[in-house]
Amino acid sequence: MALSTENKRSVMDTYKRSENDCGSPEVQVALLTERIRGLTEHFRTHKHDHHSRRGLIMMVGQRRRMLRYLNHKDHQRYLALIDSLGIRG
Repeated sequence: MALSTENKRSVMDTYKRSENDCGSPEVQVALLTERIRGLTEHFRTHKHDHHSRRGLIMMVGQRRRMLRYLNHKDHQRYLALIDSLGIRG
């Protein structure tokens, strides 16, 4: 499920590191998390949509790789991000 422009902009404004930031790992992980949450809601009503489920699994893998990168690069930023997003237990 694609995010609307307003939702995307609000997520970017929340997690950006500087004024023109749209590609930092924090922003990318936050956008992927919003898309994953939207698809999870979609699957509550459409249980047999296996094509979209594959996309969900790919997004989860991409988010996992970005989080691993951020953890290796700056552990404090990683901890702050997973705490603010409410992921990882």
